[in-house]
Amino acid sequence: MLYHLLYQWLFREYGAVSESYFFKALNVFQYVTFRTAWATITALLVSLFLGKWVIRKLEALKVGQEIREELSAEHQAKKGTPTMGGVLIIGAVILSTLLWARLDSLFLWLALGATTLFGVVGFADDYIKIVKKRSLGLTGRQKLAGQLFTALGVWAVLYFLTNYTWKLSVPFFRATVETDITNIGPWLYLVFIVFVLLGSSNAVNLTDGLDGLATSVTFIAMAALTALTYVSSDRRWAEYLDLAHIPAAGELTVFCGAMVGASLGFLWYNAPPAEVFMGDVGSLAIGGALGTVAILTKQEFLLPFIGGIFIIEVLSVMIQVSFFKFTKRTGGVGKRIFLQAPLHHHFQMAGWKEPKIVFRFVIVAILFALLSLSTVKLR
Repeated sequence: MLYHLLYQWLFREYGAVSESYFFKALNVFQYVTFRTAWATITALLVSLFLGKWVIRKLEALKVGQEIREELSAEHQAKKGTPTMGGVLIIGAVILSTLLWARLDSLFLWLALGATTLFGVVGFADDYIKIVKKRSLGLTGRQKLAGQLFTALGVWAVLYFLTNYTWKLSVPFFRATVETDITNIGPWLYLVFIVFVLLGSSNAVNLTDGLDGLATSVTFIAMAALTALTYVSSDRRWAEYLDLAHIPAAGELTVFCGAMVGASLGFLWYNAPPAEVFMGDVGSLAIGGALGTVAILTKQEFLLPFIGGIFIIEVLSVMIQVSFFKFTKRTGGVGKRIFLQAPLHHHFQMAGWKEPKIVFRFVIVAILFALLSLSTVKLR
């Protein structure tokens, strides 16, 4: 909005002919780096200043977290803590993005739309938990249907409204040496998009189990994705690093920056002991945002590095469930590899305190983010 008002209208209309420093200074609004920085700051401030108000509203509406019975006493003590705080993250991201981004970018609207729709699925899940006073909301099939519908929508927009290339971008290989083998076509890419979006949204959802954990890892992953989005959209950097150049992804940098700021602001209230939880409305929206941006910028194969903690959490659940079913089928008694899954609960059952688990997972998340950024020079 500010780009169109202050740069396209005021600067172009008066900046070239006026001697006023005010009009000449408006030229800075054309730079995506400037607008990304301020989108980050805006989302951070919105989250900080509206956080207390949102928490009070959630408390007034009696939107309290339900806790699974099998979790530890430490978790049972959190019962009733306001949840669905993810609406604060989504609201801050949408507001700051609309304020600072160019609004003529289809990729930007696609990212905002996918994030919102994933958030709607999470909202429905949270709402049912609260109304029914239980720890499970939507059934697995219902949640999967909502996520699948959103993923199909992302693919449909790319197929019908853009010139999106259906060629995979493989890490550690130069874009210039990729052959037609990586061009899998729109229909196979549909399966790929579904896998990425459902995987990323559920991965963040599974990670959201300790105070500040999912929010901290989101901040780190989105910061890395902001940098990768920028270099992919800038022709000079893309050519220098031999990345797939995607000019249409430029405004996604602003969106990613807004997600960084919103996550950091929400962490102020979500840090241990949490005053509010993001709920499924937040975790599914964040996961959907990560997956959508990765798809639009051709960073799908880098996503496991960018969000390495999310992947580890998912794998721990898959391994636990598979091993339990296998041992029960073959030996009659189901056995477990971890004390409890996802992995953060394993360490909690082993006696680690929540802050120690969160901080150590954050350190690992930083290492994964640095690894993802290092791959751009390993091609």
